[in-house]
Amino acid sequence: MLETSEFTIQDIDILAGSDRSLNMRLFRPAGVDICPVIVDLHGGAWVKGAPEECYSRDEVFAKAGVAAAALDFRDGAHGYPNSNVDANYAIRWLKANGGDFRLNPDSVGICGQSSGGHLALLTAMRPFDSRYTEIPLPVGSPEVDATVKCIGLNWAVVNPLSRYHNALKGRATDNPPAWIDDIPERHDLYWKTEEAMAEGNPMLALERGDDVMTPPVIWVQGKPDLIHDYRDPNGTQELNEPDRFVKNYRAAGGEIELVVIAQEGRSSITSADPLAAFFRKQLL
Repeated sequence: MLETSEFTIQDIDILAGSDRSLNMRLFRPAGVDICPVIVDLHGGAWVKGAPEECYSRDEVFAKAGVAAAALDFRDGAHGYPNSNVDANYAIRWLKANGGDFRLNPDSVGICGQSSGGHLALLTAMRPFDSRYTEIPLPVGSPEVDATVKCIGLNWAVVNPLSRYHNALKGRATDNPPAWIDDIPERHDLYWKTEEAMAEGNPMLALERGDDVMTPPVIWVQGKPDLIHDYRDPNGTQELNEPDRFVKNYRAAGGEIELVVIAQEGRSSITSADPLAAFFRKQLL
């Protein structure tokens, strides 16, 4: 375990003793008795990301008094819904074992960036989905669930299907924009089908009227951001996807705040500070 004057870092395999590993790096505020904790999920269009993307903001959270667990979940060819299975288990594991790390099992949140924001939303909205809860806790563990008290998002992908269609539409032009890169191929590898993109979809879940949880949300969104802040090319609403989601989430009874920052500030604490303040308000 690495110790600093402000936080400690500890690597934990939360599936130790099973046939595979599921690792998290826990950033915990130093000198604090019991603290809340969030599960943090990296981006990468469900294929190319890594937990290291979470570390800088997790340090900000720990310095603010909130522990953060950067999760190395299954992605890429493992496909949907395995990422959600791992995230759901991580929440339950922290609730069941948090006392060993001086974490408050009654004060757990979730966070994610880009496609990790999608996974954070879907995990929080469907904590009891039988597909996501398939990994049991060890025998003798306390009875816990995967509900969370709040959700923090950095430029989330809330509609995988519209993002896929938007990228394909841009690629079909005479001069495809650089942001598209291999995004369609990443979607294909992870999701396999458009039907899966529609089913595992926070935006469409709200518009279908699915029975979902709606804990408080903060969404930090850079502008301009063609990858995350666009209009559904097949949609009928004259709203970009972040505003469309905010409208739907509030209509479903959820509280959500959209914080807009300059795009060039995305990689700095400018994007992490609002999240840290939100988590302190919701969890401490």
